[in-house]
Amino acid sequence: MYKVMLADDEGIVIDSLKFIIEKSFPGQCEIASAKTGRSVIELADSFRPDIAFMDIQMPGINGIEAMREIKNTNSNVVFIVLSAYDKFDYAKEAINLGVLEYINKPFDKNRICEVLKKAMSVVDCEKDKRREELEIKEKLETIMPIIENGLIQSLLSHEHFKEDIDNYMALLGIKEKYAYMVVIVSGQEQVGNYMKGAVPASITIQKNYTEVRLIIEDYFKGIIGTIMGNKLPVMVPYEHDELPYEKRSEIVEQARILSHRLSDKLGINCRIGIGAVRPVEFLSESYSEALAVLVRSSERVAHADDVHVGCEYEENYPLKDEKRLFDAVENGDVVKSTEEASRFFDWLEHGSGGTLSDIRLKALEFVLWSEHLVYSKGGHVYHFLSRSEYLPEVCSIDSLDELRLWFIKHIERSVRIIDSTFEDKSVSAVDQAKNYIDKNYDKDLSLDDISREVDISPYYFSKLFKNKTGVNFIDYLTNIRIEKAKTLLADSDKSMKEICVTVGYSDPNYFSRIFKKVTGVTPTEYKEANCR
Repeated sequence: MYKVMLADDEGIVIDSLKFIIEKSFPGQCEIASAKTGRSVIELADSFRPDIAFMDIQMPGINGIEAMREIKNTNSNVVFIVLSAYDKFDYAKEAINLGVLEYINKPFDKNRICEVLKKAMSVVDCEKDKRREELEIKEKLETIMPIIENGLIQSLLSHEHFKEDIDNYMALLGIKEKYAYMVVIVSGQEQVGNYMKGAVPASITIQKNYTEVRLIIEDYFKGIIGTIMGNKLPVMVPYEHDELPYEKRSEIVEQARILSHRLSDKLGINCRIGIGAVRPVEFLSESYSEALAVLVRSSERVAHADDVHVGCEYEENYPLKDEKRLFDAVENGDVVKSTEEASRFFDWLEHGSGGTLSDIRLKALEFVLWSEHLVYSKGGHVYHFLSRSEYLPEVCSIDSLDELRLWFIKHIERSVRIIDSTFEDKSVSAVDQAKNYIDKNYDKDLSLDDISREVDISPYYFSKLFKNKTGVNFIDYLTNIRIEKAKTLLADSDKSMKEICVTVGYSDPNYFSRIFKKVTGVTPTEYKEANCR
């Protein structure tokens, strides 16, 4: 149903238009009319027409001015201008306002029908466009929480690919390199720093999740995760790597108001912990801090920079340089690790004020911690005595230049071990499998047998073996058997059946077919051509 408004000071014109429209478009249009400029504007406000036939010359406010006013409150209305021949200048001005068509008076039925069909088409297109926009918006409102939670879960899992984080942030339009975590912890009752009734409280938040999100967004413009036990994580992007005192105070106050509002709305107890600002890829640390401050205090709201979770450092200690060094080590970045190791040693030498003995201890501490990170990555066997020479080496070094070289060399070695862990393990497994096949090719071997031997699942082993050798397991085994058969055919007096069994085949006919497929000739033809 199209809403059509007729605006003309002549009743006969309105009656004629109404008759033509109802006759030509039965049941398709709801029609309303007005005869003055003011009444047209008022009618447009209440009727909200899709299409408006507008006479330019009307008592009081003329049609041009009326259209301007109507456009302010209903930008989608389609105007069709009616005018006498001598009012063409007005008509041109109307067309400049974006009017669809200009119709001269007197008009005929066909012209009205032609223009009205065109206007209906425009209205339909606008409605379709609006419908598509609403559908997209609705889908986004459904999908966005999933994407937001994906980002939160990836960041908090500790093990993630930077590419995944970058993709999530691009989808969410996040450009900031830093952020802090806000964690809302709920319970039915707070006893000291403990929240009793966590399970029913988390169910309450889950049932009211959409409304809870909207309330949180009033105070923190961030990325809201899903309920994790009785905890709701919120990532708040921030443009700088530190919070000034005033901003921190503002955040704490906002959190305090939010906690009261959530508690009042849901009928449960809510505490809020806030972590320090961190680079986005290390937000799991901010999350841990946010939880730790709630454990360390019994306040409704606590900020990590107020409660001072963890160790405090002396004023000139280069904590950021230390963090960059160990981040580079964990990421297996050899170049970055050696650069950061050299940078930290610069501070040890020129800024720490420590003696050679102090610097030796710090260098040894960092090397041992780097190797700890290596072991924590997996794929290595810890040997208790593997570093027994470190302490004598460090103690024997009597110059800072020599100590610098020792320090950087061992940091680099740690990183290279991390970088090569997977490759070493993969090569070792494949070599072990090949060795087993070489010794047992005459037996009835299967993929499961070999996988069990190297302690890797069949599916993964199959992919790994093909990746490392260039052939799949069956083809490799077949090639080994055929090469052994070729040797026996050329250099022994064994029968064809004996050779068949010796290389692992029980059916001579099958052996003959495989042999010809690989070599291009039958076993008999090969023996005749190569027998010595």
